[in-house]
Amino acid sequence: MTSEGTNADAGTARAAVVRRLREGMARSVLSFPLTSFRDDGSLDPDGYRAYVAQRLAAAPGALFPACGTGEFFSLDEDEYRQVVTIAVEESGGRVPVVAGTGYGWAQALRFARVAEEAGADALLVMPHYLTAAPQEGLVAQVERIAAGTRLPLVAYQRGQVSYTAESVRRLARVPGVIGLKDGHGDLDRLQRMVLAVPEDFLFFNGAATAEVQARAYAAVGVPAYSSAVHAFAPEIANAFLAALHAGDLGTVDKLLRDFYVPLVELRDRVPGYAVSLVKAAARLRGCPVGPVRAPLTDPSAADLAALKTLLATGLDLVGAAL
Repeated sequence: MTSEGTNADAGTARAAVVRRLREGMARSVLSFPLTSFRDDGSLDPDGYRAYVAQRLAAAPGALFPACGTGEFFSLDEDEYRQVVTIAVEESGGRVPVVAGTGYGWAQALRFARVAEEAGADALLVMPHYLTAAPQEGLVAQVERIAAGTRLPLVAYQRGQVSYTAESVRRLARVPGVIGLKDGHGDLDRLQRMVLAVPEDFLFFNGAATAEVQARAYAAVGVPAYSSAVHAFAPEIANAFLAALHAGDLGTVDKLLRDFYVPLVELRDRVPGYAVSLVKAAARLRGCPVGPVRAPLTDPSAADLAALKTLLATGLDLVGAAL
């Protein structure tokens, strides 16, 4: 096959992934499943398979295994392969599977090759490790990853990675880069990004507890979001989205006031609770996810009790039970 034919095939495949992601993002929240570990810290593939099946039954718009909520940073390559493979097998093509990758570009490409072999549809490029970098370097990092994988990429800005509108314009011109997940919440900058790129470039709200900022993001043209709550209480996550789509602001405000904002306040007590609190809530629902791995720590007894009370309140608001 000629290089022109190969490039055309790659472009067609990327367009199909973009279409499926856009459809899923319009329909439902994006699910970032937790990774199941046994009490001794080892990977629990059977528990993870059961947990992913539960997430899929709650009809997410797409599945993002081995990302931040899935403790990508603590997985070795063999564990990562198992996690992504199970997600692909369980999804059975029903929703796109976007696997996490990251660290430096060389390590990211090793994980990208594993994700390709496992059958993932795309990759979410997690922020690189530790080092601050100029815009030129941030763009070059994603360019190097895009050049080394056939899978389309969604860039992720969070922590030390923060793009300018011009950098996102450049990324949108890179073959294979299809979107941006935003974890900063700088809506002025995000608005400039949205206006700087073609309409088919994907954006979604990846702020911690994204529902709290969902209306603000939608106002700048980014209505889609990832939902950590979907990882343990899809009944609440789906009810919130349904109310948002229906313009039922009374229900939106009640869920924010009585569940989401108190959850954020509890989450902010301890570094790492954005993951470990979510995992504790999933255990309270009987999900086979196990503990977090170091450097994260599981919630204290007092915080776990507060979480249980809050979870019961949230479920009651949507007519569900703990």
